[in-house]
Amino acid sequence: MSTSANAPAAASVPGAGTVTDRLVEANARYAAAFTDPGMDARPVLQVAVVACMDARLDLHAALGLELGDCHTIRNAGGVVTDDVIRSLTISQRALGTRSVILVHHTGCGLESITEDFRIELEEEVGQRPSWAVEAFRDVDQDVRQSMQRVRTSPFLLHTDDIRGFVFDVKSGALREIDPAA
Repeated sequence: MSTSANAPAAASVPGAGTVTDRLVEANARYAAAFTDPGMDARPVLQVAVVACMDARLDLHAALGLELGDCHTIRNAGGVVTDDVIRSLTISQRALGTRSVILVHHTGCGLESITEDFRIELEEEVGQRPSWAVEAFRDVDQDVRQSMQRVRTSPFLLHTDDIRGFVFDVKSGALREIDPAA
């Protein structure tokens, strides 16, 4: 499988510019052929997907989604933080979503660090981050915890269609997590 990750690093190719330069150039090519799809900001399927930021997850392809189908909210681990609740609240109350799908994955980096990461940062930079790392050891349990955070948020209008999954990065398959297990 070939990916853009296999391309030589820009820093090692004289005159190639930075990665950001390459992305801006790609956008210029994209914009030259772009036509306004005439879409509204409201997702057609009325669904928000909360997922890990891991580069191995091509959510649209994995879930059969097209541009305009969903809101996508990504962060480290795909955990439901206060900022995710903020985004889901706006998604539901202002933009009409009714369903939430949570997607964690196998081999997540948050399984290999601890909350001590914040202490290490404090020692390095002289200030402890105000945010929690949200590290976890059991991906299934973390999906359950994230589902519970969504279900119990007083800010969300629609909490009856909340489902959580673990994406297997080796097979591409989703495994649904029973919230009661």
